[in-house]
Parts: sequence; C-alpha cells; structure tokens
Amino acid sequence: MKVRIGIGARLESHTGDELGQLVRDLEELRFDSLWLADILSVPADDPLTALAYTAGVVTKLKIGTTMVLPGRNPIRLAKQIATLDQVSGGRLLLTFVFGIRLPSELAALGVDAADRGELVDEVLPLLRRLWSEDGVDHDGRAYRFEGITVEPKPRQQPLDVWLGGNVPSSLRRTGRLADGWLPSMCTPDEVADGRRVIEQTAAEAGRGIDPEHYGMSIGYVRGDSSPRLGRLATRRTDAELVELVPNGTKALRTLIERYIDVGFSKFVVRPVVTPGSWRQELEDLADGLLDLQA
Repeated sequence: MKVRIGIGARLESHTGDELGQLVRDLEELRFDSLWLADILSVPADDPLTALAYTAGVVTKLKIGTTMVLPGRNPIRLAKQIATLDQVSGGRLLLTFVFGIRLPSELAALGVDAADRGELVDEVLPLLRRLWSEDGVDHDGRAYRFEGITVEPKPRQQPLDVWLGGNVPSSLRRTGRLADGWLPSMCTPDEVADGRRVIEQTAAEAGRGIDPEHYGMSIGYVRGDSSPRLGRLATRRTDAELVELVPNGTKALRTLIERYIDVGFSKFVVRPVVTPGSWRQELEDLADGLLDLQA
C-alpha cells in the first residue's frame, strides 16, 4: 500500500500571500496534498477558487476538495472541475459529499435533505459523461438538456471521483458509482465493515474499486480538547469522540496506524482549531507522521 498524508485546512479569508506560503510549506515538507472543504455557511475560502490559486503557486503538491455535490448546476460544475484539473496539470483530487446536515447549510444549498441522495445518483454519472463525451443529452428528474459539450475536458482521463458518508445508503452508492471512499468519524472496525459493503455492492454492479482508494479524514486537537470537541457536528458520544478525534501528533499517528492495519492508506488530517502558526504545526506533523508515507 502507498500511504499518503494530506492536510485539511480551513482557510478563513486568507490573503493570497498566506495561502501561497501554506502550500509552499506543504510542498517543501513533502506532504501529499492540500484539502479544502466546501461549507457555505461558515467563514472560509471557496475551495475551487482557492485551489485554482494554489495550482499556480506550487508544481508538485496535489490539491483536493470535499465538495458538496447537491445544489450545483452539473454543466457549470463539470467545466469548473475540468478547468481546475487542467490548470493544475492533473493534480486534482475530488471527493463529493452531501454537506453538513444543519438547517443553515441546507438553506444555503437550496436542497432538501431528503433529496440529496437522489441528486447525487443523477449528477455523478452525468458529470462523467460531460467529462468524456461530446453532444451529451440528458433527461433526468432534476436536469434536462440536449447536445451539451463541455470543454475543456479534465486532464486526468478518467478523473477519479470518491465519495464520503458512512450510512448504509452512502456505502452502497459508493460501491455503485464511485472510485474511492473518504469517510470521517468512523472507527477502524467501522470502516473495515463499510469497505466490505462497498466491495460487495461494487461486485454486484459488475465493477471494482482500487484497493488503494480507501482513505480517512481525521480531525485532531491539541491540549484541552473538551471545548474544541464541542464544535464538531456529530452524533458521537463524548467517549467515542476521544477515540476518533486524537489529541496531539502521537495519538494521531496511533489512530492512522490502526486504519492502515485494516487496509486504508490515504489520509487527510485536519486541525479542529486553526493553529496559531501553520509552519510550526506542519513541521510537527511532518516529524511525527511523514515516515508513514511509502
């Protein structure tokens, strides 16, 4: 397995200089990737815009986003993602998620919570067609059009699309439609069970998922964790949060090794609270984690 470790950064209205320095540090220290989340109702940079900027600052660092798919026009989104993959030289990593189940976020998306799964089922296969075909016709429940050609096409052909989520319907959807799985807030035993569901569903659909395409997004804290854990939108108990949100680099490494033991190899680690010094934070993480990359 090729273990890879990326950094999830919540960028609160960063200037170009600050974002540029962050990605230069990530590349210098040999992290695999920078990941930006897509949350409309919090103060944070738009991921596609910010990643387009970073693509021009560094040349090796991969750029990733956990992007909310429901609520986006598929033709515009296909063009935006394809353009970003082209300008980054094929360095884009893409995971679609359903979005945070909070009233403010759902209102901002303009999508009913109950409709999100059906929209993903319609839009994800449509995006694949728009990225690989010309003159696409589509007659679905949410979108209808004829003869659409999106240019440019992604540099990566095919462009892999991973999904997040850990409820049974999300696992089955990943098996039917996706190229990989990047959940969060799951124990190693839970992700091992989830992978079995995904692989069984994929086999029933006559397809397979690369065994290297299983990863985990891990939030971590430092110091007094109780008020910080309270910021997480989750149904987990306090005891479960202590296990799933490690405190400090040593505990974070231990948790990553447990996921590696069950066959997961791609990781996005993200501080729950933005560090005072990103450079100091990255140096500590590099010293404690990057020897796992192989």
